[in-house]
Amino acid sequence: MPAPRLEIRLDRIEHNTRTLVDRLQQLGISVTGVTKATLGAPAVARAMLRGGVVGLGDSRIENIERLRAGGVGATMTLIRSPMLSQVERVVAHADVSLNSEPAVIEALGAAAVAQGLTHAVVLMVELGDLREGIMPGDLPDVVAHTLRVPGIELRGIGTNLACQSGATPDERNMGALGALVASIESSFGIEVGVVSGGNSANLDWAFGGADPGRIDDLRLGESILLGCEPLRRTPIVGLHTDAMTLVGEVIESKVKPSRAWGEINETAFGAARPDTGTDTGTTRRVIVALGRQDTDPDGLTPPDGMTILGASSDHLVLDVGAADCPIGAELRFGVNYAALLRSATSPFVMTALSGAPAPDLPVERATARLAEAADQPLR
Repeated sequence: MPAPRLEIRLDRIEHNTRTLVDRLQQLGISVTGVTKATLGAPAVARAMLRGGVVGLGDSRIENIERLRAGGVGATMTLIRSPMLSQVERVVAHADVSLNSEPAVIEALGAAAVAQGLTHAVVLMVELGDLREGIMPGDLPDVVAHTLRVPGIELRGIGTNLACQSGATPDERNMGALGALVASIESSFGIEVGVVSGGNSANLDWAFGGADPGRIDDLRLGESILLGCEPLRRTPIVGLHTDAMTLVGEVIESKVKPSRAWGEINETAFGAARPDTGTDTGTTRRVIVALGRQDTDPDGLTPPDGMTILGASSDHLVLDVGAADCPIGAELRFGVNYAALLRSATSPFVMTALSGAPAPDLPVERATARLAEAADQPLR
């Protein structure tokens, strides 16, 4: 099988999904499965749906179009604020979008009316992470404005934490979100259908014994795909942490000095490597055909007994110790979220799926439908 490739165990994704869905269901919280780290792969989406998610979320409308073209039937939420230049596509392919700008909501409404549709929005509130979100004091005005926009349904209120600044979801900010929702319901005489508390970083809070209050939805991607929580990257008990594996092929295997020689300046990416440090004699060094165009080398976990020494655009260099690594051998790496995201996005890394039923649509038909839906090349 060609390399480099990202091997995805769909049965393990389904298991992780079901485990999290079952645990959160006991707290009255449903799960929206986030597919963005796999470029909106329909097979991954179906594994999440089999695991019990109530809908799917993605940050790119192109990925949602890919899911639609792949025959995935589910409620689709665009989890990044829509671009004005894409509102027609958002309304056509996403059922819901997360929003913080009244001007965008107006444009979505106009596009929805033009297409004879109603588009649902979740208003995002800023609670400390300083990424997207309406300041809490401005929320009533935005709610009032949203309720007046033709073609728009106010579906819910949500927030996002721990992505930009690392602000941690806790009882205080989750309680604040619940209080805002209660105030909006009382002031406007409406019922907020969805209260989306955040992402995989919320799991410590959710499983820590706190009262979830009004929070009834979490948007989970990393915890499902990698089996860990993002705050400290610790494994979650009962989940598989090896649903994703990056495989690379050895293209050089030689015994070389442990230390570079000659005049030393910056590397291709501006940082000195361990090769310029203490001389420890000679080492068995291999080069794997993986680089920064394919993945985030800092997010890879090499096989036991091996050490990653550095990476350039196209080469990953390892000290393999006593391991036998002939030319053409394959090495398997664990991935963190950054490495997974870049690998799934790289056109040079193929995807290999296992452990799942056959897709709903033949690949050729899905590819053809996507080409019609979005002007974006597929690999």
